Amino acid sequence: MINLRDKRFQKLCKVSDLSPGNSKRFILDFADVALFNVDGEFYALDNVCPHQHTAIIYDGYFEDDCVVCPAHGWKFNLKTGLKPGGGRGLEKFELEIKDGIIYIEVKSRKAFSGW
Repeated sequence: MINLRDKRFQKLCKVSDLSPGNSKRFILDFADVALFNVDGEFYALDNVCPHQHTAIIYDGYFEDDCVVCPAHGWKFNLKTGLKPGGGRGLEKFELEIKDGIIYIEVKSRKAFSGW
């Protein structure tokens, strides 16, 4: 873990590990993260769709600055994580790129105990 701008960040991967137009899933602590490379711009969102709580957002496709859930077509803005019109969506993770490595902000979370 590194400290960039007084925040805690965790390494995801190298920039070169994710070519433009692709996405990848990462499991960090209690976060399921979807990382996207859209024309060289990187975005990190929660990977679990709120519709049916399925971890498949990373497998979605891009449309109008959004990622579309492959199961039922829900759209989420890549920059904000929100649904079009500003509705509740996915958590957005702040990311930093340093020396060709992508890091996302690590936030403390409580473990889910509802199972």
